[in-house]
Amino acid sequence: MIRWIIAAALVIFAAAPMALADTRDVYTIRDIEVDQQAATVIEAREAAMASARVAAARALISKITLASDRSAAGGIPVDGALASRLTAAVDVQEETAGAGRYRGKLAVVLNPQMVRAHLDSLNVPYLDSQAPLALMVPVTTTASAADAWRAAFEERNNGALAPYVTASGNFYSAYSSWSEISAEAVPLNARRALIAELQGRDGAWRVVVSSVTAAGNEPVGATPPAASLTDAAKAVTTLLGESWKEASIVRDGSRTRVDASVRYTSLAEWNTLRGALARSPLVSDFRTKAVAREGALVSFAYAGDENRLRSDLVQRGVSLSQEDGKLTLRSAVTTTGIQ
Repeated sequence: MIRWIIAAALVIFAAAPMALADTRDVYTIRDIEVDQQAATVIEAREAAMASARVAAARALISKITLASDRSAAGGIPVDGALASRLTAAVDVQEETAGAGRYRGKLAVVLNPQMVRAHLDSLNVPYLDSQAPLALMVPVTTTASAADAWRAAFEERNNGALAPYVTASGNFYSAYSSWSEISAEAVPLNARRALIAELQGRDGAWRVVVSSVTAAGNEPVGATPPAASLTDAAKAVTTLLGESWKEASIVRDGSRTRVDASVRYTSLAEWNTLRGALARSPLVSDFRTKAVAREGALVSFAYAGDENRLRSDLVQRGVSLSQEDGKLTLRSAVTTTGIQ
């Protein structure tokens, strides 16, 4: 893979080691097709790089913001100059060049600091942290479409706001519970599952999506009709990303500061619980005040209300409850008996 460095890309992602891979995935837009003709191959390649930067900047802004917020700001136009400022590097995935023509697929890495600063200057809320990894479970009552429906999903969609790894077979139904799914999900580090139930017919497919955690099954929503199974799977990814943004975008600076108890049965479980808190977009200023063999005292601030925080954490495999007047966090996976 050839890389065309635009900025100091090696240090851009160094500020937050815990979220390094997640941030880089979110800020990388892949498979941008380019086809440019010019007097020379060099000029055609430069034009292709420029068009890819603009396409990537527009795609990223759409990915991490809501359409209603973009509209409220009067739109977020992206021209070549802005795209250049927002870009960190360009990767060549495929290329063919000759006779003044350049064709290929490019991947563009955008600069998180520059993108955030631009959106902040426009007062446009955004969310660039990913949802907890999920096990994607495609299901359908149409037996002849079952294998094709599962194949329509990528094995993984790492760069999406709602990342998933697809289940290995057609073992589940639209009514499968966490106790049925967790044996496959937990070893993959997925603390929730997403059931994508295919409905309709060829040319008019619709998908009903639900989230499955240790706390139960909850509806996420339904996609608009899609012409093909591939389009239906893409619509699921879009639906999940929009739902994640609507649930997690923080629109003001107000926070509730709390002390909480964390209960665990092992050091590994403590690290998982601590990581879940650190990765929540609602949580900030997390501090460990005391650690013992079976529990810890922590403090943190969170945006929104307690129910919103509880909903976010349960998707990360963490249960939140009030015990003796204090917030208490435990592994929801452990409490269901699944290790």
